[in-house]
Amino acid sequence: MGRVTDLASFAPLLGPEGQTLLAALRDHDPAQELAVVSRLRRDHPAELVTAAVAQARLRQRAVAKFGAEDAYRMYFTPHGVEQSTRASVGAHRAARLRALGVRSVADLCSGIGGDAVALARAGISVLAVDRDPLTAAAARANADALGLAELIEVRCADVADIDTGPYDAVFVDPARRGGRGRIFDPESYSPPLSWAVEAARRAPHAALKVAPGIPHEAVPEDAEAEWISDGGDVKEAVIWFGTSPGARRATLLPSGAALTGRGLPDPAVRPVGRYLYEPDGAVIRAHLVAEFAEEVGGGLIDATIAYVTADALVPTPYAAAYEITDELPFNLKKLKALLREREVGVLTVKKRGSAVEPEEIRRKVKPKGPNAATVLLTRVAGAPTMLIGQPAKVGQPTKGGQPAKGGQPAKG
Repeated sequence: MGRVTDLASFAPLLGPEGQTLLAALRDHDPAQELAVVSRLRRDHPAELVTAAVAQARLRQRAVAKFGAEDAYRMYFTPHGVEQSTRASVGAHRAARLRALGVRSVADLCSGIGGDAVALARAGISVLAVDRDPLTAAAARANADALGLAELIEVRCADVADIDTGPYDAVFVDPARRGGRGRIFDPESYSPPLSWAVEAARRAPHAALKVAPGIPHEAVPEDAEAEWISDGGDVKEAVIWFGTSPGARRATLLPSGAALTGRGLPDPAVRPVGRYLYEPDGAVIRAHLVAEFAEEVGGGLIDATIAYVTADALVPTPYAAAYEITDELPFNLKKLKALLREREVGVLTVKKRGSAVEPEEIRRKVKPKGPNAATVLLTRVAGAPTMLIGQPAKVGQPTKGGQPAKGGQPAKG
C-alpha cells in the first residue's frame, strides 16, 4: 500500500470524505487490508483510500506512544511516528518547564507536534517550527484535532531563521535518523548539537532532546543532563539549560522518581550477598550506580558490571531486586541438573557482561516443571558466573543468609 508522502495526498484526509474513511478504518485488521481497500474503492477515490489506509496504519502504530484516545485523532508521517516523543515523557518535560515559570516555548524541529501538544496541555504557548511542509501540516492538523490551536502556532520554516528572543524557553529535538538509520554522532544530528547548544544559551531556559547513548563528555559543562526511562525502557536524554549546571539525573516514569548525582566514587566490589539489584537503565546511563548502591547499602559484584549486591532488601524505585539462592561458575550441565532437580519450567534468563544469549540457555537446558526461577548470566570478580534466584518480595525477612556455593540453596 502507498504512503502519505506529500501535501496533495494529505490535505484531502482533513475533508469530510477523508474523515469518513478514517473513522471507518479505525479498527481495521491489517491482515484484511486488501479486502478492505477493494471495498472502499467502490465508493471513494483510489488515491484517497490509499492515503487513508496509510494514515490508519500509522495511527495504529502511534497508540503505543500517544494512547488510543489521542492517536486515533492525530495525523502522522512515517518519520513522525518513529521520532515522536512518547506522550508520558513529553508531559514530564513540559511539567518541568512549567515549574520553571516558562509560559512560552519556541519548539524547534517540532515534527508532527507531539511535544507541542504536551507543552500546550501544560498551559504553555508554543511556536512549533519544522521546515518540511507535510510535517508542519500534520502538526497544524494535530493542534486543531486536539483543541489546542489557540496555544500552538505552527510555522513551516528553517529553524535557523527563527528569532527565539520573545520566548521564555527553547526546545530543540534534532533529527537523529538519516537514510542509513540512527545517527550516533551528535554533530551529525540535523541541526548539529553544537547549533542547538548555542540556540539554548540564548534563552533563559532550554531543553535539548538527545539520544540516551550520548557520551557524557558531549554534555556541556553549563548544562544539566537527565536520562529518562518509561516502564523500565530508557527513552531519551535531555540537556537542560537554566536549571542545575553540571547535574546528572535519572528520572523513572511513570512514578517520576528521580535520582540525582552527588559525585560519589565507584562502589567497592564485594561478594555476592542475599540480594542482587539490577538498576534501571536510566540510572546506569546517568552514571549513578554509586548513588544507587549507597541508597541500598550495597556494592558491585564486579568492577565492570552494573549489578549491585547487598545482604538486606531495601524497597527502591530505581532497580529490580532478586533474592539469590545459588552462585555457580558458568556450567550448562550443572545448571540443567539444578533446574531439573527443582522442577523449574518457567525460566527467566537475564544477562549482563556475558556473551551467551538467553535463548541459547533456554534451548539447551530445556526447562520443565511447575516452578519458576531466574538465571542471571554475569561476571563475579571477573569470573563467568550464574546467579540463580527469584524476584524479591518486599516484606520478606531481610537479615542473614548468603548465596549458596556449588548448587546448594542458601539458608536463612
